[in-house]
Amino acid sequence: MAVVRPFKAVRPVPELVAKVASLPYDVMNRKEAGEMAKGNPYSFLRVVRAEIDLPDSVDDYADEVYEKGRERLYSMMDEGVLKQDEKPEFYIYRQIMKGRVQTGLVATVSVDEYLDNTIKKHEFTRKDKEVDRTRHFDVCDAHTEPVFLTYRKQNAVNTLINDFIKFNDPVYDFKTDDGITHIFWVLDDEEVIDKLVAQFEAIPYLYIADGHHRSATSANVGLKRREEYPDSPKGAEFNYFLAVIFPDEDLFIMDYNRVAKDLNGMTADEFLDKLGAIYEIEPVEEAFHPHKKAQMCMYLDGQWYRLTAPKALFEGLDPVSRLDVSILQNNVLTPLLAIDDPRTSDRIDFVGGIRGLDELKRRVDDGWGVAFAMCPTTMDDLLAIADADMIMPPKSTWFEPKLRSGLFVHLISD
Repeated sequence: MAVVRPFKAVRPVPELVAKVASLPYDVMNRKEAGEMAKGNPYSFLRVVRAEIDLPDSVDDYADEVYEKGRERLYSMMDEGVLKQDEKPEFYIYRQIMKGRVQTGLVATVSVDEYLDNTIKKHEFTRKDKEVDRTRHFDVCDAHTEPVFLTYRKQNAVNTLINDFIKFNDPVYDFKTDDGITHIFWVLDDEEVIDKLVAQFEAIPYLYIADGHHRSATSANVGLKRREEYPDSPKGAEFNYFLAVIFPDEDLFIMDYNRVAKDLNGMTADEFLDKLGAIYEIEPVEEAFHPHKKAQMCMYLDGQWYRLTAPKALFEGLDPVSRLDVSILQNNVLTPLLAIDDPRTSDRIDFVGGIRGLDELKRRVDDGWGVAFAMCPTTMDDLLAIADADMIMPPKSTWFEPKLRSGLFVHLISD
């Protein structure tokens, strides 16, 4: 049974929504975040990446960063940039990217269902990022960004949402610089709300598509608040966290690529020689996006290559070990490059497919060792692995379009 609950969102006034909306905190570095927010005092990056408004000498995880984020969130409310709705409601968030449409229900979901695995995971988290967002949510006393959830489509849910859209006007409708259209409805019909709650109760599981750190963080904060307020009711807001929930058929997964900082003491020729004992290697004239199982595009020492893994590397293995990112990790990153744990190693970085293959080339040309462009993980892979209670390697999926931050906030102590 999946519990979804309406809530009183804190959200922008319509005339400022396009200025407030930002990309999520974890898809850019500090410098990039500062550039994105430059000249825009309303950017929500000033809340979720508050270090951009502090001197460069201040560490990203310093106490004043979290206090600055809280200060900016509540000052935006005091200034009337953000306002809280008067009663609990659902919301509908639609994104349109290059003709593709995904439409999700904005709601709060249960911390307990995260803990008991009704909300299923498919990735581990990185401890440093988990600690960071736990502090951010706790100090802000708010879930400032949503978790991106999915479920196996239910026609009854789709019908309820689409019928509401058909007969009601959106409160937001704007296009961001990347060409993505964002449309947002306030679902305030109590009869429809009750029907949606009942429909989701018949759905056995929700799945984290994107936002494992935000989910873990929300659970951490919820458990912390339970200790601090042991007499609080079960319905306390900290027992629920912010999510946008999409049917699986709407979602689009891009490649999530790998860049290794060095070749573990080898020359490029030595690395190629060792790699040739594992993969079939073919030089290619230009980069390509792999769309075939067990195939990668590699950039090394100024040259692109097609790498094809023999079936012996993955046939008969479990669903996780058959993933292309697992084949790379188990046969190259660990044994050849000594990157044993990609969750903690500082010798590997992950580049979302939205940045393009030129970004991989740039990294290596700027001094990194080697880059690998991966075949995207599929939704079927994700759901099968989550259903088996198995865990993918970190950064196995890159969903597009990304949810915009700042469109809705859930106050934990409301």
